[in-house]
Amino acid sequence: MTGETATSSRKRDHLLICCEKPIEAGDAGFGDVRLVHNALPECDMDAIETGTRFLGASLDSPLFIAAMTGGHPDTLEVNRRLARAAERYNLGMGVGSQRAALEKPELEESFAVVREEAPHAFLCANLGIVQLRDHGIEWAERAVEMIDAQAIAIHLNPLQESIQPEGDHNAEGCLEALRTLCEEFSRPVIVKETGSGISAETARQVRGAGASAIDIGGHGGTSWAKIERLRTDDSGLADLGEAFLSWGIPTVVSLCEVRTAGGPIIATGGLRSGIDIAKAVALGADLGGMALPLLKPAMESEEALFAAVEAMHRELRVAMFLTGSRRMRDLRHTRTYITGLTRQMIENSD
Repeated sequence: MTGETATSSRKRDHLLICCEKPIEAGDAGFGDVRLVHNALPECDMDAIETGTRFLGASLDSPLFIAAMTGGHPDTLEVNRRLARAAERYNLGMGVGSQRAALEKPELEESFAVVREEAPHAFLCANLGIVQLRDHGIEWAERAVEMIDAQAIAIHLNPLQESIQPEGDHNAEGCLEALRTLCEEFSRPVIVKETGSGISAETARQVRGAGASAIDIGGHGGTSWAKIERLRTDDSGLADLGEAFLSWGIPTVVSLCEVRTAGGPIIATGGLRSGIDIAKAVALGADLGGMALPLLKPAMESEEALFAAVEAMHRELRVAMFLTGSRRMRDLRHTRTYITGLTRQMIENSD
């Protein structure tokens, strides 16, 4: 098997495992967060406005369709449905890692279909930081051109690389590659983790390098350690994946740390409802990203996906109503209670 087909096959493996196996691990911390109830909201729930702005784009909702898939023919229909949802509801959307299509151009359609189906949506291209370091700005430009993206997400996934049979264990030179991209690139650069969270220290590093926004990708949702453990036939790597299932910074803790570095934030990692999106916004996020909760209905049908999006928007609106938030800017000033282990971790990070 060539390197190109191995990458494409891995994408299909990931998709199947995500849909068929329990691949979540940890606690994102949203259960420890309560929005302060307003018994006298003084607003009309039917007139609440969920629109927001992100990196210059006007969106109808803070729900962000987080990076999921692409790079294998079997992923094309899923991306088509997700893109139709992004277009229909004017949501931001990120695609999965485009490495497979950059290595093998005949796979580009599994990504290009997103722009075809969502001509007006805010789209984010996706490239791993190791691939950025090894191939430079040329690959970033090709990734953006493939889907006519308004921004590019550079993903960080050291835990996954550590456990993946094909993983790259050398992370040297990545920060400098990021700095060069931010200085020379024509589009905003978003730095995203893939399930282990971003600390305050790392947030300051990437913001200092010029990143326009941070996608925290916190611990408590989809676990790539668990996915790679399920995927490998190597018992040693499977044991390694098991050992690191609890590794990472819970999403709520990561969000509270990253907000100290300033700049726009996408909160991803274990958000499972419109209420979680509301909590994330109240804690400092601009958008709340979801992958797995949208991937499963997208695999089922377009109608199931649209129903899932509408359910999350109903929950978001009710949460805004119950906090007296007419608009997103009001929700951002809503008071929260934080309890339990999440509170302890936040206090210890000060």
